[in-house]
Amino acid sequence: MISYKLLSVSLLILCCVLLSPVQAFTAKSLVIEVKDTTDAIITFDYELSWLETFAVFFQVVDPGTELKEALESNFDAPVEVLEAGSGRSQFSVEEFASEQVSGGHTTLTTPALSFRDAEKVLKQYWFAPLINPDFSPEVTRIVFPDGYVQTFNNQDQIPRVSHTLGS
Repeated sequence: MISYKLLSVSLLILCCVLLSPVQAFTAKSLVIEVKDTTDAIITFDYELSWLETFAVFFQVVDPGTELKEALESNFDAPVEVLEAGSGRSQFSVEEFASEQVSGGHTTLTTPALSFRDAEKVLKQYWFAPLINPDFSPEVTRIVFPDGYVQTFNNQDQIPRVSHTLGS
């Protein structure tokens, strides 16, 4: 027979775990590979809380669809989901970068990115005080077709990046 004291302590611990803020979505890395066609392959690595992993496993939430919609609205461009899972999603974005040719040189410019908007949207939900998401990737890399790489660490806003190919 379970003692009432043990049962009470167990219930108290369970309530503390369920009601305390939990670490939610954590962005690990974002790699944007810009192609010479101005399209891009975007690979997003992240960690999910146990509850989010459960929701993905039982197909309550689809991170690929959610991220696809966010990318399409942010870049106003067609996005194709190449891979989507509980730890990584990969997308193809048409006409991600802009291209300017001058004097025989091609300059590609990527758009600015902000992860602050995602946090603002999340704070509107009733469960916002119960979770602690981190949308800013630990590392963001923008890779251009000639191999040039621009790296940003733990930034919630990524500026536009321009690079002249071959220079």
